Amino acid sequence: MAAIRVTGLRKAYGELEAVRGIDFEVAEGECFALLGPNGAGKTTTVEILEGYRDRDAGEVEVLGLDPARGGRALRERVGIVLQSSGHFRELSVREVLELFGGYYPRPRATGEVIDLVGLGDKAGARIKTLSGGQQRRLDLALGLVGDPDLLFLDEPTTGFDPSARRRSWELIESLRALGKTILLTTHYMDEAQNLADRVAILAAGRVVAAGTPDSLGGRDEGETLIAFRLPAGAALDDLPPGLPGRPEPREDRVELRTTEPTRALRVLTGWALARGEELDALTVTRPSLEDVYLRLTNAPEPAHA
Repeated sequence: MAAIRVTGLRKAYGELEAVRGIDFEVAEGECFALLGPNGAGKTTTVEILEGYRDRDAGEVEVLGLDPARGGRALRERVGIVLQSSGHFRELSVREVLELFGGYYPRPRATGEVIDLVGLGDKAGARIKTLSGGQQRRLDLALGLVGDPDLLFLDEPTTGFDPSARRRSWELIESLRALGKTILLTTHYMDEAQNLADRVAILAAGRVVAAGTPDSLGGRDEGETLIAFRLPAGAALDDLPPGLPGRPEPREDRVELRTTEPTRALRVLTGWALARGEELDALTVTRPSLEDVYLRLTNAPEPAHA
């Protein structure tokens, strides 16, 4: 069953059509990443799904309800982690979670949520004393305290150092293990690669690609780059015939782009073994999710918030 179903969604602001008839579904228990450069329509789409912005056209269903009319019945089942938020700075972590938990009919235990986000040693600390990363963890705790079926995560690890990002990924993975449905927006391609079951890329208000991170945009069928150093004394002309692709010199290495990496490796390694040589610095690289993202959005680089 779909936790989110979007068909023909449109939204314009005056002459600017921010969302231009997009379609996608998010299955129950799935982590779905919505990617795209700034201005692609991500925020508008998510705000419509959350029920905070009206749509101009199209059908939207969230947990079986129209978010424009779902009201409290929907909000009690949804958690939202905004990209930035303000809290009651003079309250402690425990106090603000107990306050927000009181808005829900069946909240998770405050202590359990605090431990889940790794703030156990800060439970009694005033919010104004927390570091940026700790406040972001509190944002996540506030999204979880109502024990939602569906969690919206808007740039959840913005501003985190690499270690904190990895810990947050582990937390998100644990939420998936609990059967929670997650809609994630992020500018970090490695985050989408590691967390998302499926991905949709928005550009100029349209979905330009959707699928698993490994298959998006034909990534699983695109050219593979094989690179290696020639053995001592060997020249480019010494490479064996029958390679599926043309070897090209690149600084101190040779690069070969091919859609038949298995065959290319068999020919190359057989040649090297017959010579009693090693192919030093041998690497095999498929197009990355970032490569596909840049190609599909025509962006010079992913924009980090």
